[in-house]
Amino acid sequence: MRGIMEAREMDEALKLLDSSLSQIKWRLKFPAKRRLQLDVLALCTGMRPVVMIDYGGKMPELQQRLCALLKLIQKELRLFQNLKVMVIEDMIYLIHVQGLAEHIHSTLNSKLTLLLVDIERDPPKMLIDAEKNSLGLQLKSIQKLFSSLFSQEEMESDPSPSLGETCTTDTRSSIHGFSSQSSVIDLSNILEHTEITLPTLNGWLLGYPIVYLFDKEHISEATYNLSAKPLHIFRLSVSSTSKNIFLKRPLNLLHYRRGASTKGSQPEELLSFTVPYELSMRGAKEAWAEAFLGSMQQKWERCSQVWGSLRMDVTECHAQAIVL
Repeated sequence: MRGIMEAREMDEALKLLDSSLSQIKWRLKFPAKRRLQLDVLALCTGMRPVVMIDYGGKMPELQQRLCALLKLIQKELRLFQNLKVMVIEDMIYLIHVQGLAEHIHSTLNSKLTLLLVDIERDPPKMLIDAEKNSLGLQLKSIQKLFSSLFSQEEMESDPSPSLGETCTTDTRSSIHGFSSQSSVIDLSNILEHTEITLPTLNGWLLGYPIVYLFDKEHISEATYNLSAKPLHIFRLSVSSTSKNIFLKRPLNLLHYRRGASTKGSQPEELLSFTVPYELSMRGAKEAWAEAFLGSMQQKWERCSQVWGSLRMDVTECHAQAIVL
């Protein structure tokens, strides 16, 4: 488990992040720069193991800029040593290596509640026994493969381990650039011999409690089934105790608040995910939603010096086109 970040360290980290962006001449627009700040802090404080970088440019320039940024900030602060860029197919992520190892361990040891929703069916169905579903078994295999790549014991003993040492020869040869000496972990081939789709993998990696399950041959059916139904959007928001983080208008939503009020920034979206309305009619009162919020509350309590509050908002979204 990583140490507790103090408010002073957070201010120092944000200032370094800002100066490093200027040094590499990465002129991010206001919302993207604010998002990057929040994502990096979320990784370093243990609130998230993985974030998807879908802002700030396109590949391959985006990867180059992220690597240049990590190189600069890791020279100055040990706090950033566990951050790496991960690439899967055409998606790019920032990961906290130790945090991802912990996330994988929690999944495989049933400490993390993860529900699978079959969206190949109409209407979508919650899977009662994922172990009896072929895609569910394939997802479990992918999780075990990630476990072999990101060993929790190695992450805790060495902040910059040689990740490839725990891989089989076949696995290692199929993954490009997987080295502790590189800022980039390329897992683009990890789904090559499975029917698991990238959106399904993302749901698990990004820490959502609900994961949409569908295979590569039924993408169009899954997209239609999800687009034709009203959804609930679950949003987790945090506020920062730092005055250095960008401010944002308050969210005008009914919320479930944790922690004391703060004079820091206004709430920022930490993460969000959707669930078919018919499978989440009780909103935040669903048992899995309460369990998820409870697990996030435990993470928040370990870094409450950095995050002034944690809250969950639930809103309804009517049927609309969705791209998977």
